[in-house]
Amino acid sequence: MLRSFKLLCLSVLIFALPSLASAVDVEDEKGTFSIEYTPKRIVVLELSFADALAAVGLGPIGIADDKEKSRVLPAVREAIGDWTSVGMRSQPSLEVIASLKPDLIIADIGRHEAVYEDLKKIAPTLMLRSRTETYEDNLAAAAIIGKVVNKNEAMQARLAKHHELMQSYKQTLTVSASFQFGVVNSDLLYLHTEDSYAAGVIKAMGLENAKTGAKDKAYLPVSLEQLLGVNPDYLIVGEYTQPNALSNWKKEPLWKILKSVKNDHISYVNPNTWSRCRGIMAAEQMAQDLVKILTI
Repeated sequence: MLRSFKLLCLSVLIFALPSLASAVDVEDEKGTFSIEYTPKRIVVLELSFADALAAVGLGPIGIADDKEKSRVLPAVREAIGDWTSVGMRSQPSLEVIASLKPDLIIADIGRHEAVYEDLKKIAPTLMLRSRTETYEDNLAAAAIIGKVVNKNEAMQARLAKHHELMQSYKQTLTVSASFQFGVVNSDLLYLHTEDSYAAGVIKAMGLENAKTGAKDKAYLPVSLEQLLGVNPDYLIVGEYTQPNALSNWKKEPLWKILKSVKNDHISYVNPNTWSRCRGIMAAEQMAQDLVKILTI
């Protein structure tokens, strides 16, 4: 009887600890990442990782949101609820992260490799690509996150839905023209090159990216003369500041030579959505923007 009771208690214990049955190994930017439990207290150090968690109904307890919660995509904010800011994406606060007692940190190899060892002392740290990722990189990272948080089936279903949505938007676009997205501040226009996330979304919509001539660069600062060299049929701009560099360029004779200017094909979009957010929901919003740009 006593032996049977002990076996029953052991069985209950095993079923009460799903972490023992959910160990996963994935390949991240540092090699093999292993976790033997389902994380519940997750801190993300890029907006794209919050997007991935939101896609499967999870909310991080902490986000590096640059101390501006509005930088998180509205659809993501609605899905995840409230969170604690852990500071800037470029330099998150290790003290705040530690105070949240996370059981998983998701970090960006481009921004956070220098503090990787420090992050690992706080919690297991999944190192993925975000800042310079492509659209395809982002979807692959989302799939990895789905496995790590024990939501693989839900993530695969959400990715399938995403592809269906993107295909439906694509079918409405039949324009034969070149497209260029860039963000502008007070001094410069930064083109997002053929290797950028935005260019990947444009390509996924069956549209052609303008040729910037950049090699292995996601972002390319340009002058008005250099923009004229690219000379896209459609110029899509995200304005970080107003007035900005374009405000001055519009006074120059070269501005009027641009094909996008002559044909009234300059459109303005939310730079946060198109540049900072990078994610499943962000791409879907970008696709909707492209449909709007080409159907009005």
